[in-house]
Amino acid sequence: MIELGKTNHLKVVKKVDFGMYLDGGQAGEILLPARYVPSGCRIGDELDVFLYLDQEERLVATTETPKAQVGDFACLEVAWVNEYGAFLDWGLMKDLFCPFREQKMRMVKGNRYIVYIKVDEDSYRIMATAKVDKYLSAERPPYKHGDAVNILVWQKTDLGFKVIVDNKYTGLIYNDQIFRTLSTGDRMTGYIDHIRMDGKIDVTIQRTGRQQTLDFSTVLLQYIKEHDGRCHLTDKSDAAEIAMVFKVSKKTYKKAVGDLYRQRLITLDENEIRLV
Repeated sequence: MIELGKTNHLKVVKKVDFGMYLDGGQAGEILLPARYVPSGCRIGDELDVFLYLDQEERLVATTETPKAQVGDFACLEVAWVNEYGAFLDWGLMKDLFCPFREQKMRMVKGNRYIVYIKVDEDSYRIMATAKVDKYLSAERPPYKHGDAVNILVWQKTDLGFKVIVDNKYTGLIYNDQIFRTLSTGDRMTGYIDHIRMDGKIDVTIQRTGRQQTLDFSTVLLQYIKEHDGRCHLTDKSDAAEIAMVFKVSKKTYKKAVGDLYRQRLITLDENEIRLV
């Protein structure tokens, strides 16, 4: 069975002047246009191809990789808008359609939006929806404190930034845990801090506990080495200045300083830290 809107592994069964035909099983033969045929490709070869519908709504294959596939959440830019909806750039020749009914607010050309990509049950077309909430899992997440996860920054709130965790769950990074600039659409590694009673996830963007101290101790030591063996920030420096330079909290900074001091790798003066 083929999967529309996803990467499929298919065999080449026929060569024609305008490309290759692939075995789509019950879907029949699927055209891979000549512009996407790999050099040296022959009948019998098996290819990883992405399947979508062309301008005539015919099933077609490409060896190009889209920015996201069906079942993914992604941040995509609006390429153009017409009387039916918005068309998003997802890295393929044919833009991804988001009808007005699937928009929370009217999308504007040039702006970027978090969307979920799906196959419309009625039309069998691939489309995007900005109403992402209903596609996030209501199951209780299986994580434990400290687990590393992939996060997609979703939207700013009064409490911090909502994020999508592992392309499935809702999470939140609180304002007091943010020590770097975040923007909608950013992707990064996050760490599980706490699973709330409602199943929502509290996330941090740096490790917590002893591992965080060890990781940042290495960063701080390297910084001191690269700056003539000195660092003007001490454990008494302003938290905002520490966050601006190192993107960590003052608490994490003080723990790392103490860790390096106990290892006798640095000395502490009133106005600076120096390498031993």
